[in-house]
Amino acid sequence: MSLGLISVLLILFVVIGAIATKRVEICLFLACLIGAIVLYGTHALTELSGIFLQALEDNSWVMLIVGLFGCFIALLQSSNGHLGFSKIVDKICDTERKTLLATFIMGVVIFIEELLNAMTIGACMKTHYDKKKIPRETLAYLLDATGGPICVMVPISGWGVCLMSMFVQEDAFLSLGSNHIKSYLSAAPFCFYPIATLIIVFLFCIGIMPKLGGMKKAYKRVEETGMVYSEKSRKYNHEVSGDVVEGKVLDFLIPVAVLIALTVITGDLMTGVIGATIVCAVMYIPRKIVSAEDLFPIMTKGFADMLTVDAVLLLTYVLQIITEKMGMTDYIIEKVQPYMVGSMFPVVIFLLVAVLCFCTASLVGVCALITPIALPLGSIVGSSTLLVMAAIMSGAGFGSHACFYSDATLVSSNIAGIDNLEHATSQLPYVAIAAAISIVAFIVAGLVM
Repeated sequence: MSLGLISVLLILFVVIGAIATKRVEICLFLACLIGAIVLYGTHALTELSGIFLQALEDNSWVMLIVGLFGCFIALLQSSNGHLGFSKIVDKICDTERKTLLATFIMGVVIFIEELLNAMTIGACMKTHYDKKKIPRETLAYLLDATGGPICVMVPISGWGVCLMSMFVQEDAFLSLGSNHIKSYLSAAPFCFYPIATLIIVFLFCIGIMPKLGGMKKAYKRVEETGMVYSEKSRKYNHEVSGDVVEGKVLDFLIPVAVLIALTVITGDLMTGVIGATIVCAVMYIPRKIVSAEDLFPIMTKGFADMLTVDAVLLLTYVLQIITEKMGMTDYIIEKVQPYMVGSMFPVVIFLLVAVLCFCTASLVGVCALITPIALPLGSIVGSSTLLVMAAIMSGAGFGSHACFYSDATLVSSNIAGIDNLEHATSQLPYVAIAAAISIVAFIVAGLVM
């Protein structure tokens, strides 16, 4: 049995095992251990330790961002300013439909970075969702579905800059014209998965798209018990006493505005989070909202609340390295190459990128590998360059949205205060519908373009 096939079986083990046991972290660790044993035999533990260190070093930025955002959110909550903000939202969004639409609109507007999208909107809206007795699964779904799918279509987002930097290396992209942003935007109308996802989310918000699968169960739970999250997700939520004093809304809005502004101006989410955290300290300590003695204990607790996300992310990165050493990507490309012809080329590229991103959660790595192959080969077989670009962008959007252990999925579920697997499975029917629509659309587009 080839190592490439074994790596695919490891991913299937993680996905099936996580759904069956509801413990994605254990399944990820076992897959890492089995992969290391297959690769290194008796030296497995020694080599696995080195891979853990490599994964931590290569991905420290994302993991630190997640932890620092935990510090920031903990400080925001300590001011109780979010309660004041929620009171304002209560007046504007007095129905479930308005609440969902407001979340959707904010998700579309905050397109700079998918993690920024999930964290800021989640912090703003979670309290209001609880008041309106809307399941946390719904909040997590809207955060996740308006993150990656929006970002891949916008050239000035973090994702857009990353993808465009890959496209400009290819002659097929350069042949579209000297205005690279215009060329990138020209592919956006053919990004069928992001577009289908956003349409489905909008229909869900206005009540046309029905509640399906895990989402239907979540609404039934709220109806029967009043619980906006399940018993399993209770550990991700801290009970708030009824005598909490409502804070000033500016204590919430100013730090959040600073976070967004600094991220947009500097193009660096790390700078935004650190700057916003400093603003919290400057605003809260002199007014005795938070004492100087309590500042770091609060931040430490916030960081600790994000360690579960960081642990799963680290295991994901380790599994990425192991499956890469086992040649999974090359194996899958080899198997689909016979189908990369003519009108079917765009849909094959979409499926290839989507499957690889779902399996590895390495969206940047997959796109960096596929782009130099797909764009030149697309020109050779006569496929539209815009359609091939859109297939890569759509596949990346799918991976960010659908992968059980991608950073966007993990952060969305954590911010919403629910178990990661509950979020992933509750949004699965909508992901599947969007993917099916995308497959049909790419087939049709490949035939007519």
